[in-house]
Amino acid sequence: MGRPDAVPRLDGADLVNHVCGEDLWTAPLVAGRTIEEVGDRFDGDLLGNDAINSALSAAQEATRAVAESAPRGGTVHLSYGEEQLDEYVHQLAADHLIHAWDLAVATGGDPRLDPALVHEVATWFAEREELYRSAGAIGPRAASHGDAQSELLAGAGRDAAWGPNHAALARFSAAFGRGDVDAIMALMTDDCVFEGTEPAPDGTRVEGAAAVRAVWEDLFGTTRDAAFTEEEWFVCGDRGVLRWRFDWTGDDGTPAHVRGADVLRMRDGKVAEKLSYVKG
Repeated sequence: MGRPDAVPRLDGADLVNHVCGEDLWTAPLVAGRTIEEVGDRFDGDLLGNDAINSALSAAQEATRAVAESAPRGGTVHLSYGEEQLDEYVHQLAADHLIHAWDLAVATGGDPRLDPALVHEVATWFAEREELYRSAGAIGPRAASHGDAQSELLAGAGRDAAWGPNHAALARFSAAFGRGDVDAIMALMTDDCVFEGTEPAPDGTRVEGAAAVRAVWEDLFGTTRDAAFTEEEWFVCGDRGVLRWRFDWTGDDGTPAHVRGADVLRMRDGKVAEKLSYVKG
């Protein structure tokens, strides 16, 4: 949907950059410019050091362009050829609406969409769903939960039940990748529990946010070049699994690593229990 030559990625910053790019493309396209004429001016990072204002400015420009052009009708030039302006505007509206839900659930925001917009986009999309899927623009149809919003999201390959635990685990993994103890603890409950991997065979159990924080502060503060890399994660209900690789530099300057997994219990969008297991 939307921008003529891009499929959005799942990273939050990339998603916002993608939508910003769609907005920047809108004005020249509705003014009659071709993709070749626009060229690569909207490639790469469009957000810069002021992402919010960059995105808002692009959205405002696109809104003005559509408001001025829509009453006249006409066509726009897209990657697959000439298209009716009304169709292009519906593509943009659908892409923005679906990505609004993507961003909301990924950041812990309110995922409820405007019912009138859901109805408009769903009515338009019903005749185009299979075309978009066959072209690879959307994934397989997901489970629907009976209401209009979840039905639209299902058609776009999203499960409306994907919720706070999924978003929390994604942010939790990213925080470990950055070594950001404050961000890690913001995603753990006050009564959280951590079980480490040493000493064998049962490891050490640590309870409560203050004690768990001390473990992370010691880990990242005293381990040279400590770096976690996410390999895979999934959530099912209140349980999750995160596979990771941990790299560091030993006292002798030699690189080292271990691979392991966390078995997690989630509660209200936070990690309540983290049980770690390591290969070896």
